[in-house]
Amino acid sequence: MKWTYQDQRDQGKLVMLASEKEVFRSYGSPQSNEKLYSIAWNRGEAQQVTIDDVAYLFEANSILPIMMSQSFRFQRPGDIVMWQFNREFYCIVNHDAEVGCVGFVFYGPTPTLFIPLSAALTENLVQLMDQFKEEFVQEETNKADMLRMLLVRLIILITRLAKKIYLPNGQDKGMGFHLYRHFNLQVEIHYRREHKVKFYANLLHKSPKTISNVFSQMGAKTPIEVIQDRITAEAIRMLKYTEKSIKEIANHLGFSEPSHFSKYIKQTTGHSPLALRQKNQAQ
Repeated sequence: MKWTYQDQRDQGKLVMLASEKEVFRSYGSPQSNEKLYSIAWNRGEAQQVTIDDVAYLFEANSILPIMMSQSFRFQRPGDIVMWQFNREFYCIVNHDAEVGCVGFVFYGPTPTLFIPLSAALTENLVQLMDQFKEEFVQEETNKADMLRMLLVRLIILITRLAKKIYLPNGQDKGMGFHLYRHFNLQVEIHYRREHKVKFYANLLHKSPKTISNVFSQMGAKTPIEVIQDRITAEAIRMLKYTEKSIKEIANHLGFSEPSHFSKYIKQTTGHSPLALRQKNQAQ
């Protein structure tokens, strides 16, 4: 089934899916035009999930947050419960300081967080899902507020568990991890036009050296690698799933000249944009 709430005032949208035959988002499809963050819960046996053409094992009774820019497909979609929402419904930027959790599950220590549930948390999640169902069919004027409150509870629940798994020593207590997380968030917002670490350092009121030191302390990729990975991932998706010319893709990703874009892709992938497109078409 599919439950949908659409706020006509600000276009905020919340969706919940359960036991659906198709649960996917493919780059270039109508679904990808909706900028929805997704939280998937695998209620069945372990299965394969493919995210941006990379296959992962999605363990039984686990949670998987998925970025709005990522494509995904499940081996057995009927076992998936999924919540999806856009920034208008719950803005991660405005609420991050207040709730202190949304940024972690989507912009945390790894792009793909698999979060196994305990028996107690599973029971909590079942109850929460039932509350979502009840609110979706209500007609009260405060329906949006109630659904938003339930979404906050869901995010807090999975964030607490994710932090125990991915930050067992309380690394999030220092400013370093918050800086790392906010850097990743700003890259997601600005990567199409801003390709230099200095731009993001200025946004965060830090020096590029400070940013680099924090990333090094966390054992993460360098700041420039984070930016390059995001640009490259988008370039590959556009080359594979759209018919846009290389010039159009270069312009979309902030390159002043197609030749600069081609050189960049060659350096980061080992292939020219044309070779990547031909390779994908041959698959």
